[in-house]
Amino acid sequence: MKCGVFDSGIGGLSVAREILNAKLFDEIIYFGDTARVPYGNKNESTIIRYSLEALEFLKNFDIDFLIVACNSASSVAIEELKKEASFPVIGVIEAGVKAIENEKKDANILLTGTKRTINSQKYQHLLKQKGFKKIIPKATPLFVPLVEEGIVEGKIVDEVFDLYFHDIKKDEIDLIILGCTHYPFLEKSFKKHFKNAKLIHSGQAIVKMLKNDFSLKEKKESKIKLFASDNPEELRSRAKEWLNSSQV
Repeated sequence: MKCGVFDSGIGGLSVAREILNAKLFDEIIYFGDTARVPYGNKNESTIIRYSLEALEFLKNFDIDFLIVACNSASSVAIEELKKEASFPVIGVIEAGVKAIENEKKDANILLTGTKRTINSQKYQHLLKQKGFKKIIPKATPLFVPLVEEGIVEGKIVDEVFDLYFHDIKKDEIDLIILGCTHYPFLEKSFKKHFKNAKLIHSGQAIVKMLKNDFSLKEKKESKIKLFASDNPEELRSRAKEWLNSSQV
């Protein structure tokens, strides 16, 4: 069984890592649209077009599932992708919201993501449907290029955290939705600045959904193939660093 994983860049490796470690598929085909990253500052029609092009590429590998490991694409392109696919298409937004449905409804939730993800209101709408009311949406687009450059800790990252979150009472935040698949690579920095908050990680949420909703079981081994629309060497380099797998 094969799974396609698609992201606008290298951030989706955070999702691929969790799926790879869970060994739910014989093979994972990862495509990063690195030539056109980020998607978060592009308009809806452009993101849909890029997403459909990624789907057509991944169809060449006879995949059985498609994981849209891009919150911007998940916010606007899921329905179009489902129309064009003969297999299940799962977005990180749906999985992320489902992962917290049993949390206390009065929890203070900090929702982080790109401008496109936040402005789409997709997370906010689904969270309110689940009964959550205390939602603080915050667009944090500078985190994407930081992760793309491999800068995930230190002075520069701390300054960006202060820029975005200076007006938030950090000790009162209960849950932080990492609404961009780049953000789990900033996990240490999030925990440094929000010591009391539980982080909601898209990759872990996807694995939970695949196990519970599709009854997928662990394989003996799982491999991954990596493709990028630009600079594939950089993608492979980051994958070796971040996936901790001999299969890269």
